[in-house]
Amino acid sequence: MLNAAFPTAALRRAPAYTSVRGILQRIDPDELERAFRRHAEALDRSGGAGPSRFIAIDGKTLRQSFDAFHDRKAVHVLSAFAVDHQIILAHEVVEEKSNEIPAVQTLIATLGLTGRVFTLDAMHCQKNIRDCPRHRQ
Repeated sequence: MLNAAFPTAALRRAPAYTSVRGILQRIDPDELERAFRRHAEALDRSGGAGPSRFIAIDGKTLRQSFDAFHDRKAVHVLSAFAVDHQIILAHEVVEEKSNEIPAVQTLIATLGLTGRVFTLDAMHCQKNIRDCPRHRQ
């Protein structure tokens, strides 16, 4: 299967972890996320009852993703989970100098999710959300 995906590799046995790491490092993360979202949307729409009605959005900080040498904070990523079909629809990286609130608004708008019930952390239950693109003046 790897030979079909990477014909120049011509592998006769399972690759070493350094080979796999090299392949993964050459993948464009934005293109990978676009392909992931297309595939997840197709899976979500292929369910018998249609797309999931309930979407759970939560953020997690990736372990060991900080870089003290380059003064970078740990990476914080949001995930949109289609509860009915139990699949992740998308990921969104929270900008380093921001927080989850505007990132959630961007994620929902980018995915075009309408007519759904969203579950979010208590952080999103604020009366005035100043950082959201929709609420900026």
